[in-house]
Order: sequence, then structure tokens, then C-alpha cells
Amino acid sequence: MHRFTQRPLLEYHKRMTIGQRFCIIALLLASGVSSALSQEIQKLDPALDPVMPASAKLERIATGFNKWTEGPVWTREGSLLFAEIPSNNIILLVPGQAPRVFMHPSGYEGSAPFKGPEPGSNGMTLDADGRVTVAGHARRNVWRLESLNSQAQVTILADSFQGKKLNSPNDLVYKSDGSLYFTDPPYGLPSQSDNDPEKELQINGVYRVLAARQQKPGAPPDRAKLQLVIKDLSRPNGLAFSPDEKFLYIAESGRNVWMRYPVQTDGSLGDGALFLDPSSDKTPGGPDGIRVDQNGNLYGSGPGGVWIISPEGKHLGTIKVPERVSNVAWGDKDGKTLYITASTSVYRIRLNVPGMKP
Repeated sequence: MHRFTQRPLLEYHKRMTIGQRFCIIALLLASGVSSALSQEIQKLDPALDPVMPASAKLERIATGFNKWTEGPVWTREGSLLFAEIPSNNIILLVPGQAPRVFMHPSGYEGSAPFKGPEPGSNGMTLDADGRVTVAGHARRNVWRLESLNSQAQVTILADSFQGKKLNSPNDLVYKSDGSLYFTDPPYGLPSQSDNDPEKELQINGVYRVLAARQQKPGAPPDRAKLQLVIKDLSRPNGLAFSPDEKFLYIAESGRNVWMRYPVQTDGSLGDGALFLDPSSDKTPGGPDGIRVDQNGNLYGSGPGGVWIISPEGKHLGTIKVPERVSNVAWGDKDGKTLYITASTSVYRIRLNVPGMKP
């Protein structure tokens, strides 16, 4: 059923209207796509036992999307938002209902056709006020939605550094002081390369926006508050703080490793160190989106699915997923459900330990 339902959708996807596509997705959901899958939880260490229930089941809750879903976030209203990047959409998924387009376009807004493969937005998170903040990706900025309404006021938090356009903000996370950290690789540019004619910054940086949460709705970005905190990574991608905010984890998609940086008292970062290198596993997939649970374990896309890594950098186990995983997010009232975006589908699994929800 997995191959039967998805291949025709992908083959004819470009010819479908948005309405036709979501009617098909709704039919798939009604016919039982939202069900437990036969899968393997790969246990590598006894320390996984307190995290993973013996009865844990991976469920596919939505499928049929265009090639690459990303950037999930659980809203204060009890719904999941995620990006469908090739279609330039943000999708809203309310449990028990068919998914629908929440926003289009979510990234690139030009009148001419976008020349690259990823015109949409990417990662999303919430600030302490529950407002959705978006890595604009092909929009080349970071923006905040002042309420959970596609027509709500948009506040741009960052769009350039030292007079040059950002590359394509990829993922982001707030610190408890209201500052916002985000990564800026070139994946949202037409060629996705460092020599793209539209790329204005030589580096693929990690940035900090001071007092981003405190920026007034609708106010222009205060470019003096944008700080470059890492400049030597080739493809910085997903990022997450440890629960005590003493460390910032970054998925480096260039080297396909996870890095860890000490956070200084002023919010700057110390020297990074290798946290874990998964290169010995040749299964498709690699470091991309990441989150942490309240015990400090890291959950991130990796070879074969979602890797669960201890605070000491030990691979405890893998949630095997039948598609290439892009990102994860904690959801539901108790924060114990891990939502997983992967290629054309969204999955979820219930765990024992609550996550650090934004």
C-alpha cells in the first residue's frame, strides 16, 4: 500500500491542483493510511528502555506530499504545522482531520517561476508567546507570524548581514532570553551551491538575533542586533539547545555529523566539538533536523530514520522510518509524541519522556 498510494501521486503531482491533491490525501487517510506500521525500533543500549515504551508503534498520519516535508512545529492551538518545500506550502494538520494548505506561498514570492528545487519555507519554531517563527528559506529571511492565521501580520526578524542578503535560513531555535539562533546554508538558492549567482555572503553562517522575541509586531528588523556566531561550517542545518542551555547542538549536513558548542553567559558560543559521526552507517539519511527531550537526549534525522543520542554522544537506538527523515518536533498536550517529517509523509510515535517543546 505504501508504494501503491505514493508513486501515482508523485508521478502526477505537478499536474494536480492543490485542491485535487488534498482530496486524494484525505481519501488515503480515510482508507487507513493513519495506522501503525510494521517497523523496527533498533535498540543499541539499555539506556533506551526508559525512553522507548515496549509497545511503541510508529504511525503514518498523512502522506502523498510533494517530495520533501520539513520544519514541523506543534502550535499552542493543538495542531501541527509543517513545510512542503517543493510546493511552496505550509501545511496545517489538526489531529483527526485531513491536512490542508495553511499558507501559499510560504517562501519565494517572486512573479517569475523559481529556478531551483526548493521554493518554500523551511524550519519553524515558537517563541515564548506561542508565535510561529519561520526560516524563510527561498524567501531569504526569518519572519514571525503574529497570530495563527495565514493573513496575520508578518514581522521580519532578519534579512541581511552587513548589507548582504542572507543565503536561505534553514532552521531556528529560541533561547530563554528571547534571542533567536538560526542556520543559513544555501539550500534555498536556485542551484543550492556556494557559487550560486544570487549568493551574496561567502559564508554559510549560524546567527543570533538579539531580543528577537521583544521585537515589536510589524517593526523592521534591527540589523545591528544580528550577530554571526559560527562561520566555519560548510552546511549548518538543524539546531537545538540542551535543556539547561549550556550547549547548542548543530547538525552539519556538509560533513554529515552532529556538533556541540558551549554557550557562554553572554550568548556567544565557544569552540565546537564533534558530538557524533554516523558515517559508519551507510543507510540513506543523515543529520538534518534535531530536538531534545527533557532528559537531554538528542533526536535527529539520521541514517535509516530518527537517531536517539544520549547527552554524552552515545547512539542509543534508531526509530526506523520507511522514508528519508528530514526533521522532528514534540507535540500533544504532554509533549510525549514525536512527530516526524519524512519525504512524502508525516509520522508520529509515543514515547515515555516529554520533549523540550518551544
